[in-house]
Amino acid sequence: MAGMKILVLGGGAREHALVWKLAGERGVSEVVCAPGNAGMARVARCLPLDLGRPEAALALADREAVDLTVVGPELPLTRGIADLFAANGRPIFGPSRLAAQIESSKVFTKQLLSECRVPTARCQVVHHARQALEVLASGTLGYPVVVKADGLAAGKGVVIAPERRDAEAAVRSMMEERRFGDAGAKVVIEEFLEGREASFFVMTDGRRIVPLVSAEDHKRAYDGDEGPNTGGMGAYAPSRLWDAAVEERVIHEIVRPVLDLLRARGREYRGVLYAGLMLTREGPKVLEFNARFGDPEAQVVLPMLDSDLLPVLWGAASGDLAGLRCAMRSDPHVGVVLASGGYPESYETGRPIQGIERAEEEPGVLVFHAGTRLDRGQVVTAGGRVLTVVASGSSYADARARAYRAVEHISFDGMHFRRDIAAKALQSESA
Repeated sequence: MAGMKILVLGGGAREHALVWKLAGERGVSEVVCAPGNAGMARVARCLPLDLGRPEAALALADREAVDLTVVGPELPLTRGIADLFAANGRPIFGPSRLAAQIESSKVFTKQLLSECRVPTARCQVVHHARQALEVLASGTLGYPVVVKADGLAAGKGVVIAPERRDAEAAVRSMMEERRFGDAGAKVVIEEFLEGREASFFVMTDGRRIVPLVSAEDHKRAYDGDEGPNTGGMGAYAPSRLWDAAVEERVIHEIVRPVLDLLRARGREYRGVLYAGLMLTREGPKVLEFNARFGDPEAQVVLPMLDSDLLPVLWGAASGDLAGLRCAMRSDPHVGVVLASGGYPESYETGRPIQGIERAEEEPGVLVFHAGTRLDRGQVVTAGGRVLTVVASGSSYADARARAYRAVEHISFDGMHFRRDIAAKALQSESA
């Protein structure tokens, strides 16, 4: 495998991490990204693209004669980009539209988990607000309760409601006000699970599984896990809750049964499968699946790869991961997201960013761009989540200190970030 030209689709920090990893590998001749961002433009050629138009992506792959296309975000997958590429003989890393329903429909996933008897939270699926309010009034799922929009909502369609009035407000927002558009046409109301959350990533060709590593995300906007859900305000890897026994159990009791049932239904899953789990007293239970690398987890997981990524991307895409594995580093990685003021609600863009280069000079530090663009040679903000500052270290405390030291060098008007990323890992480390 030599001299391959790779197209990475997306413009966030997850895609920057993918581009950064691939650009330095011996089997890669060139990396092209679309649409990319200011950081990706430093290591790859960026081209304009509407990610919601799979046919435009296919035309770009044809024009550039790429050998493999890697899909970063979920939107192209849910619109059938993998099916379109496969029908036109273009290798692509990412599941088919039907397989990607494991992320795009929470109702589908709940039904799938029930059929293959994978542990998850008890729930009720509702199709209109009145039905939802009746479920909440009955109290059969207890409180707190979790209200989830069925479809994609950019990581923000989940509300943990401490009391009935909070749950009712979430239902009205999703189903009547349509805060998340058609994603709220159906809603899943499920019991709140007690435990600690962890994310686990595997590469798969539909049959074989190549595990990566676990991570822990920080979804809430503010310190102490307060405020609204976001796309993710930081992450660290590996999870302090993870060990070989937990991994074996997750693979054999959750990942493999799900992949086997998808294949039996004619929805063979090829790509990376992200399992969002709650580690409870009874064992691991599924919170959600994603059909792509997590963001910000990818930013801490991919730098831990101590082997080339391209062979497993190609193996998953071509349906043959036989004999392949991912060698992972063991040193902890911590990533802190720098966001625009007001995120995840309204925010301003076009704010000049200072200090990125100085942050990158800190030992063990990487800065992955998300919502950035170049404006007359100056890097400016162009989204809600702007940068992810990642650091490795000899311990969680060391990695965390390096990450926050690097953050101190960066500034832009309204910059917001959490100051407690990986604090729980620190507590575990000192225990």
